[in-house]
Formats: sequence, structure tokens, C-alpha cells
Amino acid sequence: MSIGMILLLVLGLLILFGVLQRVLDRMALTDRQALLCVAAIFIGGWLPSIPLGLVELNIGGALIPFIVCVYLLLHAGTGKERVRALVASFLTAAAIYALNLVIPSDPLAMPMLDPMILTGIAGGVIAWLLGRSRRSAFIAGVLGIIIADIVGGVSLWMKGINQTVHLGGAGALDAVVIAGITGVLMCELVGEIMERIQTGRARAPHEDGAIEGGHRA
Repeated sequence: MSIGMILLLVLGLLILFGVLQRVLDRMALTDRQALLCVAAIFIGGWLPSIPLGLVELNIGGALIPFIVCVYLLLHAGTGKERVRALVASFLTAAAIYALNLVIPSDPLAMPMLDPMILTGIAGGVIAWLLGRSRRSAFIAGVLGIIIADIVGGVSLWMKGINQTVHLGGAGALDAVVIAGITGVLMCELVGEIMERIQTGRARAPHEDGAIEGGHRA
């Protein structure tokens, strides 16, 4: 079982036990909706890809994640957030495409780290930096990987290379899942740290005043 599938199983368990309730609330998803998405991606990853000419569309690795991103876009709080998520998606795709030109595509050339895993982590971090919110980071991470694959396929066709493009397949499901999860977790971790820092600063003047009042008494 690939790392993407393992992460989906772990994610499903965390949702069942309510560990990710706060994250889901901020993404406007219920536990049932999140579990349905995880199950659909997991099951779809085992189903045969849909042939579309020179494109092989994987159900779990591309189609379902794309539908989830559309749902999140439609339920975004403001139009500004939608625009930011889309812009972040294309910028993430550009960064991933550039990264794919540098790193080798053959896993044997990188025995310490699978290129798909590296792409997924990089995509998630870039999506977090650009997306700012949990919802935007997830959208940018997932769509960034898919768009980068599409651009890579188009560039090959323009060179006269009629190679089949596997959207979400051939290990790309791992990158899509890792990118989406990494983007959200980075937002949650950094957001939690910033909230604690701001809370500490807000309490500091009150605590200092209490101490000074004690001395005056």
C-alpha cells in the first residue's frame, strides 16, 4: 500500500475520533462529508483510470480531489478567498512544474526519497505560503499538482511526443494527497502558534498590572 493510501486511512481514523474537528470546521466540512471524501479518494484510487485520448484520468487521484476543490471553492467565505485560492493554485502549479524539471522522475535515482513524495511535500508547503487559509491551502496543494501534470503533458505534446498523461495515476495520487494534507496541517500548526503568541501578548499587560497593583497595596 502506497504512502498516500496509508495517509488516507490515518486521516479517516483521526476524523472518526474527532481529532480534526477544528480543522474541518474552518474548512466548512462536517465529519460525514470529510469521511465521504476520504473514502471516495481511497476507493477511487483502486479503480481503473478513465481513458480520455492521451489522458488517463484517475478517479481517486484526480477526479474526486478536483470535485472536492470545486466544492470548497463554492463554499468559500468571500470572492476574495476564491480568487486567492485559484491564484495560489496556478502559482503552486508553476513552482511544481519547475521543480519537476530539476528533480529526476525515476525513483531509483532518488533512493532516499520518492520524487512523488518530495513533490507532494513541496506542493503543500508552497500552497500554505500562498493560500494563507486552510481551505485555500488545500485547494492550491491539490490543484497545483493536477495543473502541473496537465502543463507537463501539454508541453510534451507541443514537442511532438504523444505520451499518455496520467492525471492522478502512476503514483501521482500520493503527491495529491500529501500536498493537500501538508498545506492544511501547515496552516493549522502555524495558525495555532500565532494564536498562542497573540494570546500571550494580550495577557502580558494585564498580568503586569496585577503585579504592580499588588506592590501598591
